[in-house]
Amino acid sequence: MSSVMRGWGFWLSVLATVCLLGAGVVRGQTGAAAPAGQGPLLAEQAFKNVQVMRGIPVKEFMETMGFFSAALALNCSDCHAGSAGTWDDYAIDTPLKQQTRRMIVMMNGINRANFGGAPAVTCNTCHRGSPRPEAIPSLARQYAVPVDPDPDMIEPNPYVPVRMTAEQILDRYLQAVGGAAAAARLTSYAAKGTYQGFDSDFLEVPIDVYAQAPNKRSTVVHMGQAGDNITTYDGQQAWAAGPQDLNPVTLISLVGDSLIGARLDAELAFPGQIKQVLSGWRTGFPPLTIDDRRVDVIDGMTPEGSRVKLYFDSETGFLVRSVRYSKTVVGTVPITVVYSNYREVPGLGVQIPYSWEVIWTNGRATINVTSLQPNVAIDAARFGRPTPPPSQQAAN
Repeated sequence: MSSVMRGWGFWLSVLATVCLLGAGVVRGQTGAAAPAGQGPLLAEQAFKNVQVMRGIPVKEFMETMGFFSAALALNCSDCHAGSAGTWDDYAIDTPLKQQTRRMIVMMNGINRANFGGAPAVTCNTCHRGSPRPEAIPSLARQYAVPVDPDPDMIEPNPYVPVRMTAEQILDRYLQAVGGAAAAARLTSYAAKGTYQGFDSDFLEVPIDVYAQAPNKRSTVVHMGQAGDNITTYDGQQAWAAGPQDLNPVTLISLVGDSLIGARLDAELAFPGQIKQVLSGWRTGFPPLTIDDRRVDVIDGMTPEGSRVKLYFDSETGFLVRSVRYSKTVVGTVPITVVYSNYREVPGLGVQIPYSWEVIWTNGRATINVTSLQPNVAIDAARFGRPTPPPSQQAAN
């Protein structure tokens, strides 16, 4: 895999695009970033030959790429001509991209005529993981043993007996990690570990994680000579930055559901405040087993009204999974975080996960913490707007 293909781990990595729009970097804007204090960088400002998905932020644009990949089981090289060249090559039209534009127009027309413009019908409605929709029913699938439900898709059922209330599940979690008093003693930490993802070719590379209660967080993935991929949240704003040699856009401001997700990750880094992170808790989800472990599922609502599911191991009480959702112009995509390897924070008597895996439609990554320093002073600049590293190609 070339360095161009490996690219931006946070939102590009698999650049899985079936379809859409021909996005090469706008000439003269390679490494573009929205000026400070202005709105988010839009797709047509960062890329060229964007014909259908205009007027949406770059992060949402890339999430549509992941949506297409998940719906049709294709990746960037299937639809783009950029697998062997530069970012500009992604703008070259191909028959699949042109067909996709027509399909998007058709899909939008169906939704406008029948669902008030809401994305009720999406690529996934018909394709279901196949490049071609299946018009003939499958008898083999009809009479096969039913598969387990997708944990990301389950919803509360009013007919399911409530075994434990949300309050009881959250109290059990706090007890499992060491108690509310011990959890409250953790106010910040600086951690080092390893990162593996699409953007690192699944090679282990170093990562630094900084967190400060109640809601600040920064991750710095060291990608070798190219530079660092950095994601920060300062309590109000969030950014993702990376080296120009690996990324079509070096700095983006996260907005909408991406901003909500950055805040949620920062808040969940501190177990003592889990009850305050969400409101409007719901139970009544059907029984669910993940990796042969029974889990109790509850969900809550962010201040903006987005639903987030939390999954707790029924035996240990630990939080083992969270699922949030990001809305795009072509449909909603799930973002899952799997937590594991709970260990005690040195000297505090509280346990937190030392490993987590982030899975989304256009990438996945695993972080393993190897050392952690609790309650350390962290420079506020660590959580602010990052500065992308310079191009190594230019330096050479």
